[in-house]
This record gives sequence, C-alpha cells and structure tokens, in this order.
Amino acid sequence: MYDDHDRLTTPFHSHATAAEVIHGVDLTGRRAIVTGGASGIGVETVRALAAAGAEVTIATRAPASAAGLVHELTAAHGSGSVHAAPLDLADLLSVDAFARTWRGPLDILVANAGIMALPERTVSAQGWELQLATNHLGHFALATALHGSLRAAGSARVVIVSSGAHLTAGFDFDDPQFERRPYDRWTAYGQSKTADVLLAVGARRWAADGITANALNPGWISTNLQRYLDDDTMRALGAIDEKGDIIPQPYYKEPAQGASTSVLLAASPLVSGVTGRYFEDNEEARLVRGPEERPGGVATHALDPEAADRLWDHATAVVGAALR
Repeated sequence: MYDDHDRLTTPFHSHATAAEVIHGVDLTGRRAIVTGGASGIGVETVRALAAAGAEVTIATRAPASAAGLVHELTAAHGSGSVHAAPLDLADLLSVDAFARTWRGPLDILVANAGIMALPERTVSAQGWELQLATNHLGHFALATALHGSLRAAGSARVVIVSSGAHLTAGFDFDDPQFERRPYDRWTAYGQSKTADVLLAVGARRWAADGITANALNPGWISTNLQRYLDDDTMRALGAIDEKGDIIPQPYYKEPAQGASTSVLLAASPLVSGVTGRYFEDNEEARLVRGPEERPGGVATHALDPEAADRLWDHATAVVGAALR
C-alpha cells in the first residue's frame, strides 16, 4: 500500500480535458479497447485516444449506437481507425466471444462501462448482483481473457473506471450478491466500485509481463449512468432543483474533463510503470481512513492486497465454472 508522501502528482488540474492530458503523445500503432465507448466519458476517451493515432475498438452492447462516433473519427484527419464490436459485460459468454475474436497485441484496455443504483436487486445469468456483474466481473473476465494479448504488447495498460462511491462500501465476501442481507442499491454500487479498485491491486501479478493496471474516479459528470435515478433522488443528491434543472457545482465536470484521468492512465508517460493505484483529478488520490477525511480520496479497504487476491481467486472460479 502506498504512502501519502509518495503520491504521484501531475501538472494537470482537476478540470483538464482528455485532449490536454494527452497532448503531444503519439499512439500511432497502438491498439486500444474502450468498453462503453459509445456514450458519456467513454466517447471522450475514444476521441482522445484516436486523435493521438491509436486504433480503437469501441466495445458496447449496441454497436449501432457508436455509428456516429465511428463515422466522425474515421473522417477526422490524423485519427487512428475506430470501429465498434458487440460486448455485454453482464454475460460471461458474450465476454468470452468478444475475447476470442481479438487477434494480435493489445496496448490499452479501458474498463469504462458501468451501471449504477439499480432500484431492485437483479442478477446476471451467472447469479451475480447485476452491478457487481457488470462493473467488476465482466471486466475481470475480459482482462484475464485478453491477458495474452496484453502481454504480447510488451508494455500494456489496463485502466479501470471506479468511483468515489467505493468509499461507502467494502467488499462483503460473506454475502456479495445480497442473498441474505437487504438489498441497497447504493451499497451494491459502492461494493462494485471497491471491487474495481481491488482488480487493479490484484493485477500487480502481471507486472512482470509488462502490464500495469490502475483504477480511477472520474468525478461527477452528468451522463446516462444516472438513468436509474428518479428526480426525487437527484434532488436529494443536490443535483437538480425543483424544476428539474441541473444545479451547477464547482466540482461538476463535462464529459471531456471526466475522461481526462482515464486518458492520463491509458497513455501519458507521466504514469509509465505505475500499477495498482487509484487516481482522481489527474493525480494519485490521498489515502482516507474514515468519513471525516472525505470527500475524495481512496479507502484502505480498496487497496488491501489480501482482499484483492481473495476476490481475484473467487472471480476466477466463477468465470471458469461459467465457461466450462
């Protein structure tokens, strides 16, 4: 676990854009996958990587939804090639099918797709609570299935989009699927985002293969991630007023700003060789040990290497059983 005195900082401020943090970086010849790259901060992540010359695959449940972005970037002078491919992270068979079609090395994997605050407990085909299945297990299965391609790149990066919500919930190994405890949509979301950070910590085992993995909090951005939140919930969060209009806050970000930390971790030489860490606002987050030290920061429970290894083994068993 890192020490606050050794936190990695960069010249970029909290509201820098993805284009700013990647300025001057040449990704020509590099290949990237961005899950959920057809909407929200995923779109801006794809734009920035492609503008730097990378060949980008948008992995999405509905490839047709990416058609406009593909057309835009294909027509852009100097951009790398962009195309879309089907991937449903909640279905391990879909993840396996996607990985089987991949050929050659993979330089960048951005685990960006996610769902938030489902009002009722829903489970995937493999019996996992759907937020945990989508946000964590699907990305774990994808990363491990593509491990050979990441290793073949020689110096690959895995970027995992987590959330500040991880501060609210550790990973409950006794009842991760809410089979016995009452389902709470925010606890379930927070747990899934802790699992995302633990994935980055667990991937330290790949360092000898030239693969780094880091997690991040993109900040508060208004996207379709909030689609399960009704107006009363959004008002309670202070996000909208009585008329339903967004209440501007200084910490709000536009999608291009929200994508910046993802792009920093995916491509910047400033974080070369860094692995198993958690970033926000374009720098490594400070360690927090209790609610009084919030907002922001990273919780100790999300950086626990023993929990990371335990979750890795558990997820490996689930994926293996599903694909037998």
